[in-house]
Amino acid sequence: MKEKPLENGFKPRLDLLDATMIVAGSMIGSGIFIVSSEIARNVGGAGYLIAMWVLAGVVTIIAALSYGELSAMFPKAGGQYIYLKEAYNPLVGFLYGWAFFTVIQTGTIAAVGVAFAKFTSYLIPVVSEDNHLIELGGLHITAAQLTSIGVIVLLTFLNSKGVKNGVFIQTFLTMVKLISLFGLIVFGFIWGADAEVWNANWQNAWKLSELTLTNGEMIQSAVTGVASLGVIAIAMKGTLFSSDSWHNITFIAGEVKNPQRNIGLSLFLGTVIVTIVYVLTNIMYLAVVPMQEIAFAKSDRIGVVAAEHIFGAKGTIIIAVMIMISTFGCNNGLILAGARVYYTMAKDRLFFAKAGTLNKHQVPEYSLWLQCIWASLLCLTGKYNDLLALVIFGVLIFYVLTILGIYILRKKQPDVPRSYKAFGYPVLPAVYILVATGLAVLLLIVETSFTLPGLAIILLGIPVYYLVMNKKQKERVNA
Repeated sequence: MKEKPLENGFKPRLDLLDATMIVAGSMIGSGIFIVSSEIARNVGGAGYLIAMWVLAGVVTIIAALSYGELSAMFPKAGGQYIYLKEAYNPLVGFLYGWAFFTVIQTGTIAAVGVAFAKFTSYLIPVVSEDNHLIELGGLHITAAQLTSIGVIVLLTFLNSKGVKNGVFIQTFLTMVKLISLFGLIVFGFIWGADAEVWNANWQNAWKLSELTLTNGEMIQSAVTGVASLGVIAIAMKGTLFSSDSWHNITFIAGEVKNPQRNIGLSLFLGTVIVTIVYVLTNIMYLAVVPMQEIAFAKSDRIGVVAAEHIFGAKGTIIIAVMIMISTFGCNNGLILAGARVYYTMAKDRLFFAKAGTLNKHQVPEYSLWLQCIWASLLCLTGKYNDLLALVIFGVLIFYVLTILGIYILRKKQPDVPRSYKAFGYPVLPAVYILVATGLAVLLLIVETSFTLPGLAIILLGIPVYYLVMNKKQKERVNA
């Protein structure tokens, strides 16, 4: 006898705290412990370093407030895929889903997994990137890559056993992350702050310059004119990536209690909390660590350098544990939410049909494992910074289209109930669109080796979409 599919639909189980922890936990990964070094090398001054984090936080909060209107209009699983489909057409929605699966979500999961393995090697050296286990021609598989894949598989398994499992892990680990970060900030100011270091770091705070290291001496080269736009774009790449994935809660809207209220509120609370933590962390770096050490920290691990200044030799172990917890929790949120997009696409017959089914725990298990397999393969293809650059360009494109969709839906669907409307409309959403579009264009110019492949992957979705539609048409004819 054929087993009847267990398809009972999503059940609303998550409250405001759960939703807020998913927002914050998905945002806080490894970036805050790494990317400030690259930013410092590109912008030079302490003022610009802080400004990059503040600007990323402001535009992220603006975007989150704007998404609140969309989540109130369409409080169901799928999030951004649904918003784009409703504002434009099924093709645009599919292109997002295609990019989401091939690059955006899976690439982010892979990057965070790689970061987890990188810091695990502090405690367990055998899992380092230098330990090559398999070498076949151009294929090099390291212990670090297998560790990152192992974490992705483990979290996928846990989330396949029910949304409550994933949410419990997320809420607990996010609380641990926030407490740990606040602790690092407080102890940094109490034990590690040095007035001489602080004053020296702020001497050329607003001199935009490129930092280089020559014979152990830091050299500042002023950046002016059009070149300044390029270095700001590269700097913003890191801060925006570190602040990304805040919208993951919209993908599981069907499992949130009172989604019209709680999703928008959780987006605001989560993004504000994380922005404050990020800015305070960087102010602490400047109070504890000389600019030369910030800019030229080994492997860009500024978090490790700061912890060593604060806690001494034990700092390396403390920060490694913090980042392991942070990246583990971040990937849990990404894995938990991402599979819901493929589920919704499958319901529209734009993805594998089996991805549109739920298991006995009311979670899209097949979608979870498809995501797991592809993210694991991406772990084998690139390093953290490469994956970061590949992801952020596509992210910016679809954020711009989604927020532009608010204006379109105000005209296209004026009668749809909106329990919440975008704060500052029409000005603030327009500000985000202008800033994000400018950054996307600049990244396309200055980092073509990563952005062009990302754009190519997105555009490849167009013929794929028409192949899928052609197949659907033939099925209708033959039915």
